[in-house]
Amino acid sequence: MSTGRTPVNRAPSDGSIAARRAPVPAVLRQHVDDAADLHAIRTRLCTAPHVKLEHLRRFDDRLAAHLDALAIAGPPARRLCETALEAAAPSAVFTATVQALGSRDVEWLERLLALAEVLPPVRDGLVAAFGWAEPEQLRGTVATLLRSENPLRRYLGVAACGMHRVDPGLGTSRLLNDPDARVRARAWRTAGELGRHELAPAAAAALSAEKDPGCRYWLAWAAVLLGNRGPALQAAAQIGTVPGEHQEEAFGLALQALPLDAAHELLRPLARGAAQIRRVVIRGAGVVGDPTYLPWLLGHMTDDALARLAGESFSAITGIDLAALDLERKPPEDLQSGPSDDPEDARVHPDADDGLPWPDAAKVRSWWDANAHRFQRGTRHFMGEPLNRENCLRVLAQGCQRQRIAAAISLALLSPGEPLFEWRAPARRQQSALA
Repeated sequence: MSTGRTPVNRAPSDGSIAARRAPVPAVLRQHVDDAADLHAIRTRLCTAPHVKLEHLRRFDDRLAAHLDALAIAGPPARRLCETALEAAAPSAVFTATVQALGSRDVEWLERLLALAEVLPPVRDGLVAAFGWAEPEQLRGTVATLLRSENPLRRYLGVAACGMHRVDPGLGTSRLLNDPDARVRARAWRTAGELGRHELAPAAAAALSAEKDPGCRYWLAWAAVLLGNRGPALQAAAQIGTVPGEHQEEAFGLALQALPLDAAHELLRPLARGAAQIRRVVIRGAGVVGDPTYLPWLLGHMTDDALARLAGESFSAITGIDLAALDLERKPPEDLQSGPSDDPEDARVHPDADDGLPWPDAAKVRSWWDANAHRFQRGTRHFMGEPLNRENCLRVLAQGCQRQRIAAAISLALLSPGEPLFEWRAPARRQQSALA
C-alpha cells in the first residue's frame, strides 16, 4: 500500500510534449487500488479503540490525496474505477462514487445507483461516498434523490442529509411515514441526529405501532436522544437484551441513558453468565461509569480472554491511558487472535480487542490503591470525571474513537435537541466543527 500521494502527470500549459502526455496507467491503477484499500481500513478505524482524531486526520489526508489524483486525471481514471467495480466491493464503489460526485457526472452516478440496486453489499460504499463528499458537490443531486419513486434513492438522499446534518424535510412527515421501512428508519435516525426534539412525542407514538425490527430500533434510538426516557428507553433496553442486528448498540444506549440504579439492574442478571455474556457486562460497566465496578474489572485483568476489554472499561471510567502510564504487559506468547491464513481455521472475524493494551493487573491495582479516593462510588464517571458536558467535548477532541462515540452520545443525552456530533465525518471537517 502506498504511504502517500504518488504524483499524477499534470499537463503543463506550454504546449510541450509533456503537455500532451497522458497519465501513466500503472500509476492511476495504484491510486485506484490504494484509495479503495484506505477506505476499507478507514471504515474499521472509525470504531477502533486506539485511533484518535489526529490519527484519523493523517489517514484521511492520505485517502484524499489518492482521490484528488484520480480527479485530476479525469476520464482515464474513470475507466480504471469502472474496471475496479468488477470486484463488487463497497470500497471500489466508494472510490467511483466520490469521483462521480466530484465531477458532477450524472450518467456515471446513475450507473452506480443501478449497481447498488442489484448488489446490496456495495451500498455501504455508496452511502459513505455521500458522507465524504463536500456539501456543494451534493446540491441538486440529493434533492432529486429525495423526490425519487425508488426507495433506495430516497434512502440515500435521507442518509446524505443525516450525515451532513441537513434537514431533508422531516417537518412534512412524508419521509417519517415512508412506505419503505428502511427509508422510514433512516428518516427517524436523521431526526435524532439533527436533534429535532419536537418530534420526540411522534417518535414514541410511532414506536408503539411499528413492526419492522430495524425501524423500531431507530425510532427508539431517536426518541431517547430527543429526550424520551419512558417507553422509548424501555424499548431500547428490551431490544438490547434480545439477539438481533442492533442488540449491542441498543444495550449501550440504554446503559448510557438509564438512571444509575436502573442501569445496575440491567447489568446484574448478566454478571454470572457465560464468557461471551461476561464481555457484555464488562463493556457495560465501562458505559455505566460507576467506580463501584473498578475492583471487579481489576479482577478480570488476569484473564487473557477478558483482560484488554476490562482495561478499556477501567480506562473509560478513570480516564487513564494504560500505555502512557506504563501499566501494560506484553501479550501472551501463545496468543491467537482473529482469522489466520489457514483455510481450516474456524476463526473468521477480526479480534474485537485488537489495538487495546494488555493491562498489567498488579500495576493497575497499585495505581488504583493510590487513586481510589478520587472516585466517588454511586456517581457516573466518564474518562476520569463525573459525567459533564465540558469533559465530553474534551474527549471528542482528544479521545480515541470508541471514547469519542460515547462522548457524542452523552452530549446528545445531556442536551436533547442538540445535533449529534458526526464522528465518522472526514477528520478535517470534525476538527473544524470542534474548533
